[in-house]
Amino acid sequence: MTNSRLQGKVAVVTGGGSGIGQAAAIRFAQEGARVVMLDRTPEHAEKTKDIIERAGGEALVMKCDISRTDMIQGSMDQAASQMGGLDIIFANAGINGSMAPIETMDIKDWDQTMNINLRGTFATVKYAIPHLRARGGGSIIITSSINGNRTFSNIGFSAYASTKAGQIAFMKMAALELAQYKIRVNAICPGAIETDIDDNTYPSDDLEEVQITVDFPEGDHPLEDAPGTSEQVAHLVSFLASDESSHVTGTEIYIDGAESLLRG
Repeated sequence: MTNSRLQGKVAVVTGGGSGIGQAAAIRFAQEGARVVMLDRTPEHAEKTKDIIERAGGEALVMKCDISRTDMIQGSMDQAASQMGGLDIIFANAGINGSMAPIETMDIKDWDQTMNINLRGTFATVKYAIPHLRARGGGSIIITSSINGNRTFSNIGFSAYASTKAGQIAFMKMAALELAQYKIRVNAICPGAIETDIDDNTYPSDDLEEVQITVDFPEGDHPLEDAPGTSEQVAHLVSFLASDESSHVTGTEIYIDGAESLLRG
């Protein structure tokens, strides 16, 4: 392990089997935290656990579908019991979901995106609160997006963008409500990041009918001329998890290399 920035802390990560969740779980462990990963596909999270343990860290994997509130509550309680408490919650799991025109989007597809991205975030925070309060405070970080907050040009993503905007509003409400318990709540808003989330994107056959042609200049990622990496996002998440951000709460931070300023 590289340093002790999070020594003695227990961190819960939803969606720790790949992408941003995996990078954050590894980073948390490198900085001294014991990590619990809640994942719908635990076999993927087990690979992250192996990476952490081979480097001398401690990790635990629990199967949890964040669209199932009963599984979230049970997992939080079990994680706190096995680890002796919780300090950091990274509410990261989510899907892109259905990408379709509003007129033809199936209500079930809308509900699936809402249930996983927005209700799942709410339940993750809700069931973590008693355990964070018991430790005298903590840090909650929510993975939102530039979509729905700065960027609205991804036609067909009305459900996804709505959940991401909703996460920011919820984060700010939670930050104020939970400040009395010394629980900080912040959100990260990534742009294009090299992850596997496209595996959870379901474009409809009639999407082209509502597409608006937009020609972005060559190099539409101004800072680095390429999508960001999960590791870059993990650096930000670890800062928000640590005491170095002790006066930061109720804040969304964009991590997109200025992509959203170009695309907004």
